[in-house]
Amino acid sequence: MVEIIYNRKLINEILPLLKTKEIIVIHGARQVGKSSVMEYLIKNHIKESYFYMDLENIEYLELCNKGPLAVYQFLTGRGINLDKRLILLIDEIQYLKNPSNFLKIFHDHYANIKLIVSGSSSFDIKRKFKESLVGRTIEFELFPLDFEEFLEFKNKKYVIKNENSPEINKELISLFEEYNYFGAYPKIVLENNEENKKLMLSQIISTYVKKDIRDLGNIRDIESFNKLLVVLASQSGNLLNMEELSNTIGIDQKTIKEWLFLLESTYIIKLVRPFHKNIRSELTKNPKVFFIDTGLMHLLHLKIFPKTLLGNSFENSFFSELLKNKIDFNFWRTTNKQEIDFIVQNKQISAIETKLNFQQSIGTTFNFFKKKYNSRNFLVAIYGEKNEKYKKYPWEMIHEILENK
Repeated sequence: MVEIIYNRKLINEILPLLKTKEIIVIHGARQVGKSSVMEYLIKNHIKESYFYMDLENIEYLELCNKGPLAVYQFLTGRGINLDKRLILLIDEIQYLKNPSNFLKIFHDHYANIKLIVSGSSSFDIKRKFKESLVGRTIEFELFPLDFEEFLEFKNKKYVIKNENSPEINKELISLFEEYNYFGAYPKIVLENNEENKKLMLSQIISTYVKKDIRDLGNIRDIESFNKLLVVLASQSGNLLNMEELSNTIGIDQKTIKEWLFLLESTYIIKLVRPFHKNIRSELTKNPKVFFIDTGLMHLLHLKIFPKTLLGNSFENSFFSELLKNKIDFNFWRTTNKQEIDFIVQNKQISAIETKLNFQQSIGTTFNFFKKKYNSRNFLVAIYGEKNEKYKKYPWEMIHEILENK
């Protein structure tokens, strides 16, 4: 059976750059589809000579660690004519001892070789990449599937818009539930059996989230690190309280900050900063913590996939949609605990609430925010019935935000 390689939105951003000199660097967590993006480019868009290397293959890693000249000689030894242009695709570039120097020499001295490289940890890549690469690379981030990509992987050809029929929206609600429960790692989405989904995602947690990240950060207190993961998963969408985390886990705040930085740099969590403009003194300074993948969050926290949509999980899914669609956003909360889930600044400031069911009218919190920031756009991402014009399904709202970006 031929494996289908699906299109990703990132590919359309990369295509105009295939003919340029700059090195394309794709960052992203393990298992989000970086290798599949390269394979899709090879099968559908690269019309010239190419060569692919995965540095998890020890032979290719040892070769590349010898330097660009050794790679050049290897390619010519394979009968590749390097007088003509070649696209060299390298997976897991972070394994190189000195990727910065390797890429710089290729860029500056081998004009006919165009590099496309990927890395599973921005922490490791940024640690090894030097300022010498400034102006030589164009960097992209690849996340688990957004909802529109999820629909494509499910072979659902719906157009995301505001005018869908009630029947289509009913099916989209069901699909969004699945998207929320199990998360959006590509191989999890393509697996139909729930028990297999759990086994596969548990493998990602044990192999990549726990072991790889622990090794990367040289973490010795494994029990405390694993406990932090569980606590963060249970608090996803909440304000980050360093003192409370320190007391709960029993480690100092400096270590927790280091581990949070590591988890954010390896695309497990994201810290969202508060919105402020005119009344900085009235606003909280603590960030909120979110998990980038809800399936991962559910297994770490609940040990199982939920059977119904949970409020904080719904908010986390909407956060994830904003992030994956490269929409700039914050949250807003005053010291008096007035709060709005998401603030998006496009042509105008939009205040967005996420609610499973929302029967209230626009309340005092939005009126206060509207007065302070001259915001006229209040929206509610809902899961239940829509009965007012400012209530929209999450896929509709993301579509509208992108339309007005």
